[in-house]
Amino acid sequence: MLDVSGVKGLLAQAEMAPVGIEQGRGDSPFLLICDHAGKLVPQRLADLGLADAQLSRHIGWDIGVLGVSRCLAGKLGAALIHQRYSRLVIDCNRPPQASTSVPSWSDGTPIPANERLSDSDRALRVAEIFTPYHEAIASMLDRRIAAGRETILVSMHSFTPQLESSPGPRPWHVGVLFNRDRRFALALIEALKRDGDFEVGVNEPYAVDDASDYAIPVHGEQRGLPHALLEVRNDLIRTADQQAALALRLERALLRASSLLAG
Repeated sequence: MLDVSGVKGLLAQAEMAPVGIEQGRGDSPFLLICDHAGKLVPQRLADLGLADAQLSRHIGWDIGVLGVSRCLAGKLGAALIHQRYSRLVIDCNRPPQASTSVPSWSDGTPIPANERLSDSDRALRVAEIFTPYHEAIASMLDRRIAAGRETILVSMHSFTPQLESSPGPRPWHVGVLFNRDRRFALALIEALKRDGDFEVGVNEPYAVDDASDYAIPVHGEQRGLPHALLEVRNDLIRTADQQAALALRLERALLRASSLLAG
């Protein structure tokens, strides 16, 4: 097992900042966020003891979702906030106290650097990656609300067609996830189903709750903003052309849904 105890600082000065903000002044009502956009690992964590082939799997990041999100943000004129470090360093869509926040095991793969992690090293990952990302989202929402701007929060994710631990494939092309507030999610489901060849999962392949999710409960529900979490099957968005084509379909659906919501 790698020894990462006693690390006094996580990100070296020359390393990438965890947060990327694109089109921050976008005039669209949509704000896109992407919790698992990248697969970077801080140099001091030595790739978490994993080969690049493992970090490049769905366990390390949401494959293809940043490309889709960038295309979609461009089409909508929307702001995009994304997080660059691997979800195996710290999962930015999990409450920091959750057992899955820093997983020691993911879909059949042990994560050596996360085994028996000290509280201080866990806190360092929260302080240097998780907190700056969510502060960036909160700050942008504060500014938009102060300016009286309409905001619809869309959390962008992708999922693998089949888990190593699952006996069967996942049939959905996209999933729309929600918890207590389903206003916008139901409108988006209706809009997506107008594209007849789309298999739309309703709270599939996951569902949102307070114990296992962070972005939607905190930034969407607590602020009373219309919102949805979108999951796209990652075999549909492997290439730039696929990402652009999927973004076009999502753009149509999001605009339809916002019209339905407005009544």
